[in-house]
Amino acid sequence: MSEARGFQRHIFGNHTQGVSLVQSQYNPTEIEEKWQQIWEEQGLYQTPTETDKPKFYALSMFPYPSGNLHMGHVRNYTITDVIARKSRMQGYRVLHPMGWDAFGLPAENAAIARGIHPAKWTYQNISQMRSQLKRLGLSYDWDCEVTTCSPDYYKWTQWIFLQFFNAGLAYQKEAAVNWDPVDQTVLANEQVDSEGRSWRSGAKVERKLLRQWFLKITDYAEELLKDLDTLTGWPERVKLMQANWIGKSVGAYLEFPIVGLDDSSDEGLDNKIGVFTTRPDTVYGVTYVVLAPEHPLTAKVTTPEQKAAVEAFIEEVSNQSELERTAEDKPKRGIPTGGKAINPFTGDEIPILIADYVLYEYGTGAVMGVPAHDTRDFKFAQEKQLPIKVVIVPTSDDVETVNDTPLEAAYTEPGIVVNSDQFNGMDSVKAKTGIIDYAEQQGWGKARVQYRLRDWLISRQRYWGAPIPVIHCPNC
Repeated sequence: MSEARGFQRHIFGNHTQGVSLVQSQYNPTEIEEKWQQIWEEQGLYQTPTETDKPKFYALSMFPYPSGNLHMGHVRNYTITDVIARKSRMQGYRVLHPMGWDAFGLPAENAAIARGIHPAKWTYQNISQMRSQLKRLGLSYDWDCEVTTCSPDYYKWTQWIFLQFFNAGLAYQKEAAVNWDPVDQTVLANEQVDSEGRSWRSGAKVERKLLRQWFLKITDYAEELLKDLDTLTGWPERVKLMQANWIGKSVGAYLEFPIVGLDDSSDEGLDNKIGVFTTRPDTVYGVTYVVLAPEHPLTAKVTTPEQKAAVEAFIEEVSNQSELERTAEDKPKRGIPTGGKAINPFTGDEIPILIADYVLYEYGTGAVMGVPAHDTRDFKFAQEKQLPIKVVIVPTSDDVETVNDTPLEAAYTEPGIVVNSDQFNGMDSVKAKTGIIDYAEQQGWGKARVQYRLRDWLISRQRYWGAPIPVIHCPNC
């Protein structure tokens, strides 16, 4: 309390005859620097070591060391500081640290532009921003300061990565990524604007297949989904957003053999196109399949006659972002590869196309086309003059006339199965289970639960990032 009284006397002066002689002007440079120095010398905000007090950890998001604070920093850190101070007053021993999220492409680009090492640029900015934070008088324990680009810190990032790796949760695979040709790096979807340009360089983003590191967060999809029910105090709309992000779908994995491509094909590619569907009850109505343009099988199924057109289409699509390709308000574009697959349920040969709306990193990178019972497929089939085969009708009364009346729109609701061999006359919802069982018996597919959630791509940085502690040595 003596420090507080001294501070009060410094501001308000001494009481004379009951009247406070308040200084006419507040001088923050003189007053605040003096007392901040005194409080720092006294270790006023150091984390207490007494074990008889309850612990409280007050942590703000570490700032990126860009060189200067802005009002957003001040707002966020003031809120956490109020919480930390209140908790101290309530008897907690508070750990309130500050640190620097110091790796990243902006530092690397700034260093290149200035002709200096990114470490020099980063630590200069940290020094500047640390000084600014101290002038705000925030109650940080500066003895607990961390910097993510320091080896003393990122060795623990590497240690955690190795735990994931040894547990099979960190792995590499080929992935379609957003490539910035100017910054020469992979971008997250959030770093690509609505026009398909990099948020930083402004370059037109390209789609490329690159070998990348991933964390296998999909192993925890079901656990994440179930635990949403245990969250108390969360708005229902937020929990619904999270559930949609995880995106659980129950259906079937089905395989369509490729005509003329056998198991002896090189590069270990399969001779079947695998798809996931939530509508196995419509499989007898599949009249085409669609691959993602970047799918490894695309080159294998493309005929010589279609090779030039397919390559031109792939080049065009590579300049589109994921948002552009999947936008609902844009027409779906695709071209035939010339290749054929077999619908194993009907024995029919069906065309293989590639289309911009199919993404290699989603599901299997391929979809089956059922134009009679999917709105997008119906429109696509009409534009490409592909067959449309009805296999579900609203009621049993429609069975006799189903093949006589052309469809004006896709029928997407449950109904009665038709044109589907032994499943004719069944309720379409019940037929799903029967068709999956039949597929498993024939070796054409199996039941599957799939999630929209994708594994987390983590290897986007170039030089200025935590080094991934894995050495690739094919000759060791």
